[in-house]
Amino acid sequence: MPNPILKQAVVVGAGMGGLTAAKAVAPHFERVIVFDRDALPDAPAPRPGTPQARHTHGLLAGGHRALECLFPGIELDLVEAGAVRMRVRRDLRLEAPGFDPFPQRDLGFDQFGLSRPALERICRRRVERERNIEFRPRTRVTELTASPDNGAVAGVRFEDARGMRGSLAADLVVDASGRASPTLRFLEAIGSAKPAEIEIGIDQAYATAVFEKPEDAPTDWLGVVHAPTPPGSSRFGILLPTEGRRWSVSLGVNHGEVPPGDIDGFMAFAKSFRLPTIYNAIRGAKRVGDIARFGMACSVLRAFDKLGRFPRGLVPLGDSVCRFPPVGGQGMSVVAQECCVLASLLESRRLADPLDGLGEAFLAEIQPLLETPWVVAMADLVYPQTRGERPPDLEKRLQYTHALMRLAAEDAEADKILAEVRSLLKPQSALREPELARRVMALMAPA
Repeated sequence: MPNPILKQAVVVGAGMGGLTAAKAVAPHFERVIVFDRDALPDAPAPRPGTPQARHTHGLLAGGHRALECLFPGIELDLVEAGAVRMRVRRDLRLEAPGFDPFPQRDLGFDQFGLSRPALERICRRRVERERNIEFRPRTRVTELTASPDNGAVAGVRFEDARGMRGSLAADLVVDASGRASPTLRFLEAIGSAKPAEIEIGIDQAYATAVFEKPEDAPTDWLGVVHAPTPPGSSRFGILLPTEGRRWSVSLGVNHGEVPPGDIDGFMAFAKSFRLPTIYNAIRGAKRVGDIARFGMACSVLRAFDKLGRFPRGLVPLGDSVCRFPPVGGQGMSVVAQECCVLASLLESRRLADPLDGLGEAFLAEIQPLLETPWVVAMADLVYPQTRGERPPDLEKRLQYTHALMRLAAEDAEADKILAEVRSLLKPQSALREPELARRVMALMAPA
């Protein structure tokens, strides 16, 4: 039974963050209302509020584990929807400078290739089964309202597609909008300090095309990641299998260059890579649909956790707290892990006042989850054109990463630890464990 003091929760956004948040909080509230400005399609389909949905996606092992905690048995749903199971490192060809390709070996765990709309639909179907969760599509939350003493969220104001306005009381508001604007506007309205922001300006652009997987497709890999060659070139490519026996192929670049939106230009871009693996795979394949394009100006980390006392009943998560480059494929997995933290905190407090200090506790506990994707974001500082403050030890960090890659190429045990961290199964701190660090430093010394 829900805690008697917890009547109603509101979730802003019905993307992966909003869906997993709704499932996380539902056992503790009499009612949960999920708002989204988009119509929510019955079939897997992109929508305006998720502009990245048409681009290449995968579900990392850490994200799969988190979704299993929230939606037990979801792996069967994934398989039935056509998700492609890939054994990490064995089935994924990694092309990185100095390692073209990286050794392919079986590291003992899997990830899945499937489209973002398919995964979102699977999770929404699960959430729809919860009797106390209600969706309000085509309805935009315009404002969070405050308690009389400005110490807590009291509810939300909203407007639907017809222009009809309304308000709802809420004990808890989860900001899964992806933009943080509801939270930032609320903090300003109650006279609270805004969080410090770290920005890493990359001006990343990418284009994605979907192809039917040819009958004569290579058999030594299921997916390909072609990493860039910094600092001279930021061009990268990703080919992953998706449902319907198709390949999703994304080509990207930073700092103002834009991948072409026509197929001839797309193919020429793929042909410009160090190795022709992706180009050779798709040059005879049949394209499905148009080429989609997307741009991201910067990675952003908002230090909500440093504000001290946080308004009662307010929890921002996902991109509202930390936005990082999509190329790592970590966004959906990180937000699912964050929602497992939220669920655990509410469960551990159910005999007390669950909302007292919830925001502060949540924002503190998710920091280790953000470290790995933020390390990926900081790697873009290797390019001179990247905007943002460079840490004084940046050169040493880059050297450590390169030496770690060299060790992982030679040693399957080190490779597994590195892959587990990147797949969000282990924290970033696992790469600084004394024995591993000693071996990495030994490789750095000669350099």
